[in-house]
Amino acid sequence: MAIDFSQLPHTPCYICEEELLEQNLLTLDRVQRETGAKIILALKGFASGLHEAKLAREKMNKEVHTYSPAFKDEDIDEIARISDDIVFNSPAQFHRYYDRVKAVNPNISVSLRVNPEYSSSPVDLYNPCGVYSRLGTTSANFDESIVPRLDGLNFHALCEQNVDALEGVLQAFEEKFGRYIDGLKYVNFGGGHHITRADYDVERLIEVIRAFKARHNGITVYLEPGEAVGWQTGPLVASVLDIVHNGMDIAILDTSAEAHMPDTLAMPYRAAIRGAGEAGEKAYTYRLGGNTCLAGDIMGDYSFDEPLKVGDKIIFEDQIHYTFVKNTTFNGIKLPSLAIWTKDDKLNIVHEFGYEDYRNRLS
Repeated sequence: MAIDFSQLPHTPCYICEEELLEQNLLTLDRVQRETGAKIILALKGFASGLHEAKLAREKMNKEVHTYSPAFKDEDIDEIARISDDIVFNSPAQFHRYYDRVKAVNPNISVSLRVNPEYSSSPVDLYNPCGVYSRLGTTSANFDESIVPRLDGLNFHALCEQNVDALEGVLQAFEEKFGRYIDGLKYVNFGGGHHITRADYDVERLIEVIRAFKARHNGITVYLEPGEAVGWQTGPLVASVLDIVHNGMDIAILDTSAEAHMPDTLAMPYRAAIRGAGEAGEKAYTYRLGGNTCLAGDIMGDYSFDEPLKVGDKIIFEDQIHYTFVKNTTFNGIKLPSLAIWTKDDKLNIVHEFGYEDYRNRLS
């Protein structure tokens, strides 16, 4: 459904399209229904540890799984109280906190994150199984003494990948940890599954999960496709504030790559812009820059059919997943508003950010 941007009172603003989000959820639900697997929303985009657990309990109040690379003494009791499952990153953390979390919450499930030491992740920055990774326990460091007290094993090795990547990880996981699986309640396949992407092989995923469960006495399988929930469900809308010239035309926007789209600098990747092409592809080429003092706050060079002018809206596609949760108030730049474009063609502003949000993060 086409968003009526005339309803947008100001920019920058993230707009989640309700219908597109619903389509993603229906795809994920199909996987659940046809495999018996459980899909949980990975809130790692928001936080890890206590605050993540509190947010999940407060806003959703469903099954809460809490993982952190290392838990803190002052947090562990509250985490145990509000979590249904706690995931330790190492045997040392397991030994340190197992009795304590069970004393606080006797019904809590306890699992260990393992590292299968295999991944075809396309970007080293997001490869949890890369060399010297701190995430998960390798087979060489696994402590068999904890197995009788384990409810589950977790792994996470993918990044925006298809089911063939999962199959490679599963083979490595079963080779290294398969002898521990059959006495467990569940195995968590982690995140990075791009299930809602148009070319994702959903049929094959269903087959892979069913086969795994058949090999292991019907064990429960979890998946955490965090990005796939919000994949392609809405843009970040910005406005042109000024156009300057220094060897080329440069449009300054009221958003920021550094503060609002950090993955475009960190991965890096080139954000798609509605109606734009590569530099030189269309008649008018501009470098798009953010409204901060950082020289490198640049979204990239894009071309357009018509000249840009002050007030034009620039629509950065697919910005509703892990992007907005990484926002900062660097330079005091205003955080983008959050909005929903409903199925009945209405724009609902969910939240607006102001000076107080900036101030309270600093003092």
